[in-house]
Amino acid sequence: MLFNSYPFIFLFLPVVLLGYFALGRLGPLAPVIWLALASLVFYSAGNWQFVPLLLASIAFNYAIGYLLISKRWPRLPRSAVLAAGIAGDLVVLGTFKYAGFVAANLNAIFATGLSVDILLPVGISFYTFTQIAFLVDAYRGNVAHYALPHYALFVSYFPHLIAGPILHHKDMIPQFERADSKRPDPHLMLCGVIIFAIGLFKKTCLADGIQPLVALAFGPVPPSFDQAWIGALAYTFQLYFDFSGYSDMAIGISLMFGIFLPLNFNSPYKASSIIDFWRRWHMSLSQFLRDYLYIPLGGNRHGRILRYVNLMVTMAIGGLWHGAAWTFVAWGVLHGVYLCINHGWNHFAPAVASRFARLAEGAGFVLTFLAVVVAWVLFRADSLASAASILSSMANPTKIAFGHGEIAYAAFIAIYAAIAWLAPNTQAIMGYDHKNRTVGQGLATWRQRPAWLYASAAVLAFGILGIQQHSEFIYFRF
Repeated sequence: MLFNSYPFIFLFLPVVLLGYFALGRLGPLAPVIWLALASLVFYSAGNWQFVPLLLASIAFNYAIGYLLISKRWPRLPRSAVLAAGIAGDLVVLGTFKYAGFVAANLNAIFATGLSVDILLPVGISFYTFTQIAFLVDAYRGNVAHYALPHYALFVSYFPHLIAGPILHHKDMIPQFERADSKRPDPHLMLCGVIIFAIGLFKKTCLADGIQPLVALAFGPVPPSFDQAWIGALAYTFQLYFDFSGYSDMAIGISLMFGIFLPLNFNSPYKASSIIDFWRRWHMSLSQFLRDYLYIPLGGNRHGRILRYVNLMVTMAIGGLWHGAAWTFVAWGVLHGVYLCINHGWNHFAPAVASRFARLAEGAGFVLTFLAVVVAWVLFRADSLASAASILSSMANPTKIAFGHGEIAYAAFIAIYAAIAWLAPNTQAIMGYDHKNRTVGQGLATWRQRPAWLYASAAVLAFGILGIQQHSEFIYFRF
């Protein structure tokens, strides 16, 4: 079931909201169970055969977490319990997501003729990483005893289940336990609807609207110089507004239930360095990789060389997390190289004089954006050979087919760039502050309420009218 679909907007979401707040009158537990069951229904709409896998994953990790937290199992080495839990999660993830990839590479190397065709469960990467973080924190002694319904809802919560963000138990479960979140809050519901409307518009009108231009670079015909750049930039902004739209819609939906989701997207194309980019793009994944991979590997505590090695390993795994293909690994490795260069520059380069600070920041912004565009070619291409061909075209200005169509396409992309670079993001417009649990005090102040409500209604209408028959979010495949 898609957020950008009529059944979700006009049937599933209203029914779940009404049931949640109606059951809230019966006590704090009933609405939690209702929301967990609704999340399973949401998941089963397109992945019914994988609901038992999701339930088994929840039961397995809850049991492992109980063993790590409980004081009743003194003879069990906690490190072995943790290793068993993480290994179990990774075996399941590896089997469903990477078995075919491994088989294809073995066939290419040894001509083994292996055939593996396993359907990938939607969202498995997200709920697996969410629970691995829970197990590691339980081992570290940073987890309290959570009731099973709250834990099940934490893992399966439908606004995040399909494409993130990667949730943290300390942030979410206390919100599920609060009694006041079971009562409807008109202010939060209104803000949630507005944020959802903005996200829906980004997805159905902006991301889906530019999608046809992507084929100029990634289609079957080798592109010219200008077509390669137009297609690469089109995908750059398609992915931006697609993921930004999903992130907004997830936050808006959750806010209607009185639950604040963490930010996962913060205008990454405004970044002036690759380090800054990764603080803004897929923020929950960046934090997970930092806290549960980069720092345990040693982080920057053992010298500069090992820091760069740790960065490369972390980003390579982050690339592989996105998909079972060498293009994703290459994308992660390239970003690892970018980060190493960025950290090396920060350490070895001379300080910039204050009079050149703005110029240096502008140069950093341009260089960062171009580096990101180049990397997205690897991310989107069907193969490394295809990526190399597109990048070769992007570096060959002697082959140009700049006609009236290409000029119009370039102007179209310029509009998208202006929105991404110059417009305030959703959290600035709405004053969304996840940490302090506040919203509605941003640029859209309530002194201007009628104007903002009319604008929001128009955005929601355009978003609904722009809904296509079947337009999945790009991050669904991960």
